[in-house]
Order: sequence, then C-alpha cells, then structure tokens
Amino acid sequence: MLPTLFLFFFSAIAIYLACEFFVNGIEWCGRHLKLGATAVGTVLAAFGTALPESAVTLTAVAFGSTPELREIGVGAAMGGPLVLATLAYAIVGLALWRNRIRLQRNDHLVVVDHRRLSQDQLAFLAIFAFKVALGLVAFAIKPWLGVLFLAAYAAYVWREIRTADTAPEEEALEALKFRPHNATLGWAAFQALAALTVIAIASHTFVGQLEAIGGALGLSPHLVALLLSPVATELPEIMNALIWVRQGKERLALANISGAMMIQATIPSALGIFFTPWRFDGPLLAAGLITALAIILLWNLFRRGLVDGRALVPVALLYGAFAAYLTIAIRL
Repeated sequence: MLPTLFLFFFSAIAIYLACEFFVNGIEWCGRHLKLGATAVGTVLAAFGTALPESAVTLTAVAFGSTPELREIGVGAAMGGPLVLATLAYAIVGLALWRNRIRLQRNDHLVVVDHRRLSQDQLAFLAIFAFKVALGLVAFAIKPWLGVLFLAAYAAYVWREIRTADTAPEEEALEALKFRPHNATLGWAAFQALAALTVIAIASHTFVGQLEAIGGALGLSPHLVALLLSPVATELPEIMNALIWVRQGKERLALANISGAMMIQATIPSALGIFFTPWRFDGPLLAAGLITALAIILLWNLFRRGLVDGRALVPVALLYGAFAAYLTIAIRL
C-alpha cells in the first residue's frame, strides 16, 4: 500500500508541475498563431489535456476484455462532464476568492466573456441531452450516430477559430520555460507536447493508483468508474485552471474547462457509442441529470453578464449529492 500511496502523490505533483510548462507553452503557441485567450483555452489547451482521458476511454471501450473494463470507459464518458461542470467551476471560484488579495482585486467578479460562455453552456446542454437520450433506447443504427458527435465537435472547433480574436491578448506572457530568450513557435509547441507527454504518463499512473486504493478500500468498480476515475482524468484541466487563476487569467481557465466539456460531450461519447451498447442504468442516468442541472445553473449565471466568483463554489454541492446517491444506490 505504501508504494501505491507514494505513486499516487508523486503523480499528482508531476501533473501539476507539467501543467505549469503546458500552460506556458500553449499560451506562446496561441500568441504565435494570433489566437485570443478564449480560443487558446477552448481549442488548444482543452484538446491537449483531453487527449489522455480520451485515450483511457478508447482503450476501455474498444480493447477492454471484460464488461467491467468497458464500464469504466462509459463511466468516464459520463463522469468527466460531471466533474468539470461541478468541481472544476467551483475550484475556479474558490481559487479566485483565495487569490483576490494577491491579484489586487477589489471585488470577486469573474473577468470573462460571459456571452460566449453562456452560449457554450447551451451548446453543450443540447449535445449532452441527446447523448443521455441515446442511453435510454436501443435500435440498430445507434452505433452510426457516433459520427454525429464527432461532427458536432468539428463544428464547435470551426466556430471557435472563426470567431476568435484576430490578435493575441495584450497582457504580457511569462518567458517560455524551455527557451526564455527565443520563444519561437517550434520551441513553444515542443514544450507543450513534452509537458503533455508527462501529463499523460502521470495521469495514467494516477488513475491506476486511485483504482488500486479503491480496491483496497473495498469500493465497487461502479463507484470507482463514476466517482473517482473521472476526478483523476480531469485533473489536468483542474490544474490548468488553478495555474491560470493564480496568474489572474480566469478567462483562460474557464475557456479551458468549457472546451474540455465540449470534448467530453462528443469524442468519448462517440467512442462509447461505437463500441458499446450505450445503455444507461440508474447511476449513469443520475450522472447525466445532475450534469444537466449544473449546466443550467451555470448558463443562468453567465447569461446575466456579471458573475461573482463565489457564486461558482456551491455548484460543487451537486457533485456531493451525486456521490451520496451513488454510495447509497450501490449499498442497496
């Protein structure tokens, strides 16, 4: 058990440190590609950090040798959006509150494109509702509908790039860590890819140790798949958000979460629909309903224009409610 705990904490630290290099490199990539903060967060950063969990889902649903392994893949496809819509947003709000003095903020307002974020919540909700609805029915051509989710993500990326700012943010960037005095696009991309490799390896290790700890504590595979594993696989996005908020760049942090949610609503879902029956039981349906409720609450907040960061924190209670429901349901 001691080696497991050591690897658990070591991999978590490795993820955080690698994320420091990743966000630094990806910001410089966005600067060279003349993308604004929103597009950098929703497309570049989100796609990069979503690759590890998408690989976990693909491995589980396509190559899983047992129903339990495929269940982990489907659980990740449903649990990932739940974690992002609840814990990730709450952590951003909490981090803003904790860093308000250092950032010299006289208020708790979130500096972000509220209109764009509210639109993202609606787009995600529409796709997610269709995804949950497919889990309630069975018909012959269902596997082919996975293509629609891939097309939806392609359309989302096209919209983000097309409507992105034509110039990078005016705020100064930290020097590129790999090459402080020569931050070319090549070096920035190399740093981001190198950090992403470390994130992928450390995330895989972290998930493995979390599953081992769950087994040692006697937790059921369903509990690990829906409750614990998604927290582990979404750790890079959460780490990115903490780093960017600490730098006063909550626009990037929230854009990264929003973009990661769109990926989680489409690519892992497509993989699950391609390779599994994609039928939901009670816990999966509950995860879907609570995620939808969280999105509706977030949309209602962002559509008003001004959002107090502290208002994001209570969204985490929905994740707590799901954890309580899942624990009771499994015991019954």
